[in-house]
Amino acid sequence: MSGSLPDTLLGMAAAIRERKVSSAELTQSALGKAKAMQGELNAFVALEEATALAAARKADELTASGDATGPFHGVPLAHKDMYDRKGFVTGCASKIRADHVASETCTVLDRLQQAGTLQIGRLNMSEFALGPTGHNAHHGRARNPIEPARITGGSSSGSGAAVGAGIVPAALGSDTGGSIRLPAACCGVVGLKPTQGRVSRHGVMPLSFSQDCVGPLTRSVEDAYEMLRVIAGPDGKDMTCADAAPLGDLLSDLKPLKIGLPDGFFTADLDPQVAGALETSVSALQDLGMNPVAAPLPDLSAIADLANVVAMTEGGTFHFDWLRERPDDYGPQVRMRLSQSLAVPGPIYLRAQQARGLMLQETLARTFGQADVLIAPVMPFLPPLSDDVDVGDKPEMASVVASMAKFTRPWSFLGLPAIALPAAKSAEGLPIAMQIIARPWREDLAASVAFHLERHLALGAFEPAGCFRSAA
Repeated sequence: MSGSLPDTLLGMAAAIRERKVSSAELTQSALGKAKAMQGELNAFVALEEATALAAARKADELTASGDATGPFHGVPLAHKDMYDRKGFVTGCASKIRADHVASETCTVLDRLQQAGTLQIGRLNMSEFALGPTGHNAHHGRARNPIEPARITGGSSSGSGAAVGAGIVPAALGSDTGGSIRLPAACCGVVGLKPTQGRVSRHGVMPLSFSQDCVGPLTRSVEDAYEMLRVIAGPDGKDMTCADAAPLGDLLSDLKPLKIGLPDGFFTADLDPQVAGALETSVSALQDLGMNPVAAPLPDLSAIADLANVVAMTEGGTFHFDWLRERPDDYGPQVRMRLSQSLAVPGPIYLRAQQARGLMLQETLARTFGQADVLIAPVMPFLPPLSDDVDVGDKPEMASVVASMAKFTRPWSFLGLPAIALPAAKSAEGLPIAMQIIARPWREDLAASVAFHLERHLALGAFEPAGCFRSAA
């Protein structure tokens, strides 16, 4: 193929389908970039070169015979190290599960395989998906491809880094309090957290069973939405996965929609550049025909504590035996956060869940009674420097976690869909991200608004750090 290779999921799939490029070429390119960048980027915990190249050659044989297997036929991807594949290790970027070999393939990977994708490796992450900054005591942190001294965000750190660096066009992450949207925001890519219960979690490492969501990180809104359409829907193996209405097509016109503007919770103490990006985004949506409206929210001042009670109690249930038998095999921050669960009384957990239901009812009645979708920043500040938030198990840990996830946790706690996308570049060339939030099961509305906003803003790709440019 002459010229540069496509760098989006749909672009690669189309190029393979039209025989402008082979799966083997794209896979060799991805592996080459992954190996060249690994020393500095640290996005992977394992590369699977032989397996990936064999799958690519098989995909090319199927292309030649006219038997392409699905909409993403032959496209090489990589995923967070928490998705089971039969016969492969699922390590959760931990010491405890470093040798765990899966006996079954999880639903979402099975669906991506049926759609034609192949996998080149397992991506780094916060240990056991617990940490919004992306630090990892066992594997080291994945680094931000735009500015390595900055964090990637977590816990889907390797997913953000690998997609942001252009190694793969898409990767699965998971989101319990912001773990898809934070890496997307820090690494200048798109991250889509679906409605709680939209995607099966069968065969996926649990953290908080009532908040965990599986979703994609991609290089475009359209890629994220199409990937969600492939992995969504019940499978009979995850009884929390709802048989909801199928995802519709993206809307061509935003004029009938009302955009809800954030209240003081989402606008107080913003970095001036984040505040400017929010204003620019709202103005762009007005240009696209949307009508901005005030959309009152419930009192969110206690939501961080409520979400933490639920997440840590449910996480402590999964980790209970390991915490007693192998405490020293956890990184210090993860051990301390999970240990909190042992001190939460049952009535407090149940009251937090009760408050959750009441807050959701109020949000649906008051907020989405006025607006079709909401807009808010993903973070109140620019991507932080790693050294500033690498606090381990020090007392500052709680404030770091709370500040990083302040704007993402509410939608996870309430189970609402939200899509994060780059909305501006800071004076330093760093991404500033907004999120579009919708009522349950209306990912189509959130993604439609994000799709048109993405096109209107036309930011283009973020410039990678100099150490990654030759490899890319």
